Formats: sequence, C-alpha cells, structure tokens
Amino acid sequence: MRKPRDYDAELQALTDKAKALKTKKQGQLGELVIATGADALSIEQLAGALLDAVGADVSMKEGWRKSGAAFFRDRGTRARKGACSNAGGASASDAGAQSPAGEAGAA
Repeated sequence: MRKPRDYDAELQALTDKAKALKTKKQGQLGELVIATGADALSIEQLAGALLDAVGADVSMKEGWRKSGAAFFRDRGTRARKGACSNAGGASASDAGAQSPAGEAGAA
C-alpha cells in the first residue's frame, strides 16, 4: 500500500518557501535602492517617483528599461575591473555600494 501524503506538511513547506522568496525579493529591492543612490531621497519622494513610474506610458517605461539594463551592464563591468585591480582587500561590490552614498553626501 502507498504511504498517504501529508498535505499539511507540504502546504507548510510551500508557505515557508513563499516567505523566503518574499524576504529575498525585499532584500534585493533594498539593495537596488541603495545601489542606485535612491536612498538619498525621502521616503515620500521615493514613493511618489515609484507611483509615477507605475502610471507611466509604455514608451517611457521602455526608455527606463534600457537605462536600467545599461546600469546593470556597466555595474558588472566595473565590478570585474575592480576585482582585478583591487589590492586593498575590500571587495568590488563594497566599493560600488558605497559610492552612491558618498556622492549623495557630497551633494
């Protein structure tokens, strides 16, 4: 005879996985805000900009998509170059994450 399935355990496992994915997504969004320098904006400014972005037309969103793709492409190139020439011990991702905050503080 087959062993009966434990639906409660399967449901709990799926629930735990969904929570983990949501937490990971939130962390990635936070990292993105910091990497782009948007953490220098007030929470109201950032929320307003995001609300405007949601309601933007398709052509505007396509321009933003291209700009975002270039950001990630350039960031990857900088990280590779920094890893090769980095003799100070700090990782290239640390240097990239700190530069937007440093620029915002200088402004």
